[in-house]
Amino acid sequence: MPNLIDAGAVTIAGLPPVGRLAFGCWRLVTMSVQEAARRIEVALDCGMNLVDTADVYGLDWGGTGFGACEALLGEVLAATPALRARMVLTSKGGIIPGVPYDSSARYLTQACEASLRRLNTDYLDLFQIHRPDLFTHPDEIAQALSRLLQDGKIRAAGVSNFTASQVRTLAAAFPIVSHQVEYSAAQLAPLHNGTFDQCLQLPLAAMAWSPLAGGRLATGEGLRPELLGCLDVLGNREGVDRATIALAFALAHPVRAVVVVGTMNAQRLRDARRALDVTLTRSDVYDIVEASTGAALP
Repeated sequence: MPNLIDAGAVTIAGLPPVGRLAFGCWRLVTMSVQEAARRIEVALDCGMNLVDTADVYGLDWGGTGFGACEALLGEVLAATPALRARMVLTSKGGIIPGVPYDSSARYLTQACEASLRRLNTDYLDLFQIHRPDLFTHPDEIAQALSRLLQDGKIRAAGVSNFTASQVRTLAAAFPIVSHQVEYSAAQLAPLHNGTFDQCLQLPLAAMAWSPLAGGRLATGEGLRPELLGCLDVLGNREGVDRATIALAFALAHPVRAVVVVGTMNAQRLRDARRALDVTLTRSDVYDIVEASTGAALP
C-alpha cells in the first residue's frame, strides 16, 4: 500500500515532505519484532511517514531500559530494510536519567552515534535535543550538530521542550529546523508562551507530542467536565469520537504542527486519519480553549 501523504504535507527544511500525523514510538516495547513491524507498516500506510523515537524511550511502559525502543525499531529495520526508505526517521538525545541533561558536544555526538547503532541505520533524518541543558553553551551544541551534519550522520537537527529564548539563542548559532513540544486541548501553553509564534517567525517545523494528553482526552480521566462536554458536542456534530476532535484541534493552529500519535493499536492508528477530515470553525476552537481553561476570553 502506498504512503498516503496528505496534499497538505509539512516541509521540514532539508527533509522529504511529512504527513500531518506522525508515529510516536514511546510505547514501542513489550512486543515481538513482527508485532512492531506490523504497527510501523500500518502507520506508514496511513501516511505517518515521520517516525519519532528517542534514546531514553524504553524506561516506561514495561520496557527493558534505556534504548529499548530504538533497539526494537532497529530490529524491525534490520529484518525489513525497505521500511527505512519509507520513513523520515527522527530520534532525540540529551537526557541521562539521574544527571539529568547533557548537551555537551562529546555527549551529543556519543548519543547520536549510539542511536544509529541501535536503529541499524547510517543516518537520522532529524536529530533533536530532547531537553535543554542549562549548563552547556549553545556554541558547543552548535559544534556537535555541525559535525554530525558534516559527517552525514544526521540530515537536520532540532530541539524539543525548549523555551522560546533558548530556541532563539541556539538558532543564532546553528540552523535548527524543528521544535517538538507538548500541545493538546488540555495543554495550551504553546499558544501563549511564544512557541508557536516563534515557529512561524523563524520558521521552524512545529511538532506536537501527547496530543491526547496521554490518552486522557479519550478517557476523560482527570480533565475538566466542560472540556469533555465540548469535545463530545463537536464529535456528535462531526460523527466522530472525542479523541478525533482532540486530534483535529491539535492540527488546527496555523503553525500546522506535525501531530505525533503514540497509540500502538492498529485500528486507532487508522482512525486517527479521520481527524484530517474534521472541520473545526473559529468558534469551535475558541470554545475548546475556553472549556480547557475554564475562563471566558475577554
